[in-house]
Amino acid sequence: METWETLTMSAKEVRRPGLLKAALAGHVSNAQGAAALPLSIRQFQRLTNRYRAGGARGLVHRRRGQPSPRRLPPDVRARVADLLRTTYLQFNDCHATEKLREVEGLLVSRASVRRIRRALGLPPKHRRRPRQYRARRTPEARMGSLAQLDGSPFDWLEGRGPRLTLLGAIDDATGTVLALHFRPAEDLHGYVTLLQQIGTQYGLPLALYGDRLSVFVRNDPHWTLAEELQGAQAPTHFGRLLQDLAIGFIPAGSPQAKGRIERLWRTLQDRLVAELRLRGLATREAANAFLPEFLADFNSRFAQAPADPVAVWRRPPPDFANQLSCRYERVVARDNTVRLGARLVQIPGGRHSRSYAGCRVAVRECLDGRLLVHAAGGVCLAMQTAPGPEFVLLPRASPRGRRLRASRTASEEGGRHLPIPKKPVSPRAPLVSASRRPAPTHPWRRSYDPLRHLKRQAKTFSGSCQAIFFERCRSCCRAIVAKWYDSSYGTWRSHRTKMIFSHFAPSGRSASRWE
Repeated sequence: METWETLTMSAKEVRRPGLLKAALAGHVSNAQGAAALPLSIRQFQRLTNRYRAGGARGLVHRRRGQPSPRRLPPDVRARVADLLRTTYLQFNDCHATEKLREVEGLLVSRASVRRIRRALGLPPKHRRRPRQYRARRTPEARMGSLAQLDGSPFDWLEGRGPRLTLLGAIDDATGTVLALHFRPAEDLHGYVTLLQQIGTQYGLPLALYGDRLSVFVRNDPHWTLAEELQGAQAPTHFGRLLQDLAIGFIPAGSPQAKGRIERLWRTLQDRLVAELRLRGLATREAANAFLPEFLADFNSRFAQAPADPVAVWRRPPPDFANQLSCRYERVVARDNTVRLGARLVQIPGGRHSRSYAGCRVAVRECLDGRLLVHAAGGVCLAMQTAPGPEFVLLPRASPRGRRLRASRTASEEGGRHLPIPKKPVSPRAPLVSASRRPAPTHPWRRSYDPLRHLKRQAKTFSGSCQAIFFERCRSCCRAIVAKWYDSSYGTWRSHRTKMIFSHFAPSGRSASRWE
């Protein structure tokens, strides 16, 4: 009976038995078999002798299944396993390796510690997440469909001036740099200025693509009751601005997602820095003044033609300068003023000296520093000019913040001056709840008397009531009619009311017998 056995061979060893069997049968020479494997002729002869003596098992590598000569000694392995179960139980593999070397004097690798831990059945301290799937995104076909936004903090002036952050926007379809602007840091003023430059020179794009900066999206976990009912958090100041302009925003999940503008920073940190050094610019104002000239030359060299030549830019609204603003809701004070931080706006009287005290108004702080007060219908009630050329648009409060009256102090609204001390409020004395009951003669304790009610009705119809009597209503047996003589008009008057006959039934008789 023929027996079978299972051998574990590598892919290199599997191809050898057939040639060696043919060489032993004389079908191929040693030179032909050595050239086919490929091996030297002497090595092929050695394999032939091993196959003749032991068959296919003789071709298996002789070190297979043998313990490694570089393995850890059994006592060291047992000590490491004992320490991982007790002293270093909650340590990760790298940290445990460091402690074993520094404290215990055991020179083991991190891979060895990991193998011993897995052999003991201990779970890892931190679970390794698998790499997320990412696919290449196809660029947009038309110019204006998508614009990528980002900021790059860098020593753009190379020590000649302050360290600045360059804010920029690039078109996704053509690679055209739409706008650049230097700011001390990434802030709301810089990105609104960037949007103003894009809207003025090109138009409004369909969507913007940026990171998850707190200027663009909400990153806090707080939800108000109104937001929970609505199912979405209130947007930031920049997000509300994009909603009013009908511009979408796509938050990127990683820097690689907006790789076009990330690669732009690498190019600008080479070319733009050299151009600024060549002209000796050392201030932020001078660098911003040079950017339009640099953009014209840069786009002429590196911009590409879009797949579809039809652009989708949209014309900005007529009040585009007023739309670039932060919006707040306020209540007009009694003196017809509205406060926003340290700024106070006086609202003039309306038609026929109308007062707006107590009305809710919308206050807009524009990019150029103007302060606009709008009524509910969108009518501009008052305007205040910019406080100075160094004005910076900063969010004074979150859009979801509480609405404050103008009579409150500016420090409570995030103003820029010291808070005004408040007078201490004395604690209110607790209310004493005394259980008071009405007196027995109180009208609430008095039972209902139909006769007295009908007399009161009769006196209501006539102040000179001389006679009053009651009779049964002929149309309804469960109602009575009160009749009295009005001496003022010389006529009889009557009042019909629904009453239970049992109240007026003669004594000793029921209401059903009194007919």
